[in-house]
Amino acid sequence: MEANERYQLIATELGLRPGQVKASVELMEDGNTIPFIARYRKEMTQELDEEQLRAIEERHRYLVQLNQRKEEVIRLIDEQDKLTDELRQKIETADKLQTVEDLYRPYRPKRKTRASVARERGLAPLAEAMQRAQTEEEVNALAPSFVDEEKEVDSAEAALAGAMDILAEELADDADIRKWVRERMWKRGVLVSEAKDPDTTSVYEMYYGRREPVRTMPAHRILAVNRGEREDVLKLHIEVEEDGPILTRLERALSPRPYRYLKEVAADSYKRLIFPSLEREIRNSMTEMAEEQAIHIFSENLRKLLLQPPIRGKWVLGLDPAYRTGCKWAVVDDTGKMLEVGVIFPTPPQARIEEAKQRIKQLLQSYPIGIIAIGNGTASRETESFVAELLKELERNVYYIIVNEAGASVYSASKLAREEFPDLDAAQRSAVSIARRLQDPLAELVKIEPKAVGVGQYQHDVSQKRLGESLTTVVESAVNHVGVDVNTASVALLQYVSGVNASVAKNIIKRRDEEGRFNDRAQLKKVPRLGAKTYEQCIGFLRIPTGENPLDQTPIHPESYPVVEALLQELGSQPQEIGSAALKEKLRTVDVAATAQQLECGEPTLRDIVEALLRPGRDPREELPAPVLRSDVLQLEDLREGMELKGTVRNVVDFGAFIDIGLKNDGLVHISKMSERFVQHPMDVVGVGDIVDVWVLSVDTKRERVALSMVPV
Repeated sequence: MEANERYQLIATELGLRPGQVKASVELMEDGNTIPFIARYRKEMTQELDEEQLRAIEERHRYLVQLNQRKEEVIRLIDEQDKLTDELRQKIETADKLQTVEDLYRPYRPKRKTRASVARERGLAPLAEAMQRAQTEEEVNALAPSFVDEEKEVDSAEAALAGAMDILAEELADDADIRKWVRERMWKRGVLVSEAKDPDTTSVYEMYYGRREPVRTMPAHRILAVNRGEREDVLKLHIEVEEDGPILTRLERALSPRPYRYLKEVAADSYKRLIFPSLEREIRNSMTEMAEEQAIHIFSENLRKLLLQPPIRGKWVLGLDPAYRTGCKWAVVDDTGKMLEVGVIFPTPPQARIEEAKQRIKQLLQSYPIGIIAIGNGTASRETESFVAELLKELERNVYYIIVNEAGASVYSASKLAREEFPDLDAAQRSAVSIARRLQDPLAELVKIEPKAVGVGQYQHDVSQKRLGESLTTVVESAVNHVGVDVNTASVALLQYVSGVNASVAKNIIKRRDEEGRFNDRAQLKKVPRLGAKTYEQCIGFLRIPTGENPLDQTPIHPESYPVVEALLQELGSQPQEIGSAALKEKLRTVDVAATAQQLECGEPTLRDIVEALLRPGRDPREELPAPVLRSDVLQLEDLREGMELKGTVRNVVDFGAFIDIGLKNDGLVHISKMSERFVQHPMDVVGVGDIVDVWVLSVDTKRERVALSMVPV
């Protein structure tokens, strides 16, 4: 498939124009990142967004691999002198890798099989004769002539058995047959899960004796039963009708009027060769699809989590709760700088509550702390009760919030954390991380391996390589969407900026330390290993809020600075006026289409420039609702059916959403209780971090579970 054919095919599949696909692929092949293309090459792609660009990238990669595999398969078959014009045509027109592999299957080198042994014994002619024959009597008459004790064919029955093995393998290798049976199994197959030991109690009891259609089985249940199988609790298999349409189709493929021997060949080929192979294929396909869904869920949740609005200008006291070892605390100022750390013991077994209260009160008097961030791990609710009681004794307003500490322990024990806080122990580093997560979730969460942040669904049951790639993409997208203050960013944050790797990020930090700070974007050109291409890719996403050039605090790329200067001149303004009410008033009157033509630049670029000048230094996260701060604790016993509460979405899964309403465990809103209308997927209604109104449906005090509804009850 030629390049232009690929562009046309992708454009048709994705509902785009071939020119858009061609431009996008060429930009990617020229070393441009997707965030850069989406933000700064809109004229070339006609304003494709990141999602569309990634779809193009993925599909183009697949088609290139498909083309390479076709060429390889044609070469391998040709080397065997078995390539016909018809076979070449089938391979060249195949639109899936699976089809190519099916066509190659008969020519693939095999290990020793019953059929290959039969061929070595000279039984291939008998197999061909069996297919031509009309009756079993004809075959019975031919079989004795193939008896040859030197070739270990000691009877007519042995000759017939060998010939039938050859036919069974040929039937199983037929590409059209495999395709037809595969589709039939996919449409009509049922995945059956059974207990290996029905008398054993396990978390998988709901799957004992369960039958579910292959093509409609939800992703989370596929991954659940797969885990049960891996843990040797469940045994799984696919059931599909055998003696009906499938066997009839196989028999007809051997002969229009199949006799007994050919019917036996069809049954053997299906049960011994075709079904086991396709069952593995379909199970693998089901798992791949379930993994893709789980990775998609995790990716969407992660993006929402990373883009949680920061709480700026607040001093925070971070608490990492524990029982025996005490509750570690850390004070961070409004810039995230750690000032002091320590430990209190407000929980059992020591329960030194009054002493703990006095220490926290001293901190609140010494520092202008406005919020206490409590990690949601072990002893979290006991610590919350302690804090809520303490706040009632204060004369000024201080609030607390429960912070999801998933991954905090991973970070606190990491090399990065040790380098950042070499004098602190792991729990103290965790307290600092909890406080900073509230101030700037993105800047802190990028320090943690994405899969450890706790917003997934069966994330440990999917391909870790694929999961890692997807989550890295999400983090890159989020970081570049927000932009990075180059004078405060960590290595962990910088390495996700378009075009920047860990080595370049370290060099940026080193240069910043040498210079004291960056005052101009152009200074970054002097950073070692930050070449012209890297500079082009990253510089628009790196911001200098108080630099010499006011444009350096905006997402406007330096390559567009001449356009900005021309625009300001046209408006009779100066760069120093950026951010002023007078300039904003002028910008709102700009006719983008006419001005773009006058300034000889693209309309999308000028539109983005005007938007950036209207809101310089804008953080897109600040437009989202702020987290819910609390001043008193809610107990499970306080809940009543029908009670209305406000909560924060902590996690979204295929079957619903988990909502933090201030209890030890999050409540669940099932997908059926998310709206009065039909909901295709919970993500169509809510996302991680959303603030929602919920009503209590039921309370299970024994299992400490709360069922919630987003529909008034």
